[in-house]
Amino acid sequence: MLPENVTTIQPPATAPRHPLPPQDIPPGVQEVILPTGERALAYSTGPTTPPPPAAPAPPAAQPIPAWAKTTALLAPTVGGGIAIAAIGLSAAAPGLIAVSHVLWSAVATIAAGGAVAAAVIGRVRARITTTQREMQRPHITQHITATGLFGRANGTINHR
Repeated sequence: MLPENVTTIQPPATAPRHPLPPQDIPPGVQEVILPTGERALAYSTGPTTPPPPAAPAPPAAQPIPAWAKTTALLAPTVGGGIAIAAIGLSAAAPGLIAVSHVLWSAVATIAAGGAVAAAVIGRVRARITTTQREMQRPHITQHITATGLFGRANGTINHR
């Protein structure tokens, strides 16, 4: 049974029946099989469904930015450098430990030397002070006066 909105086109009985090739069938017309088994061309009188929208075109390929290329090229280099540094440090670890012990020993020696130097300087200074008290050097003062630009200078020397 045909749907209500389909109208069939019946060719006249006297017309010769030649089947149309599919490329010759006009748009909107389709071939249907009637209940009697006969083939006929039909077109719809109702609203036609629009063809499905075409799939969107795939996006055009974007060029790769220069910074991304640079980063991609530097990543293995930096990683390799870090790996080599780690290998070098692991090989040098016993030596680095020994050097750190030597440095701590040097720091302790310098600190002890500073303390010893302070004590020695304190004793020497105390000895000098007591010697000066015993000797009491004389204190000499000199007063000089002159008058005018080319005047003669007079002075006195005092010993105490």
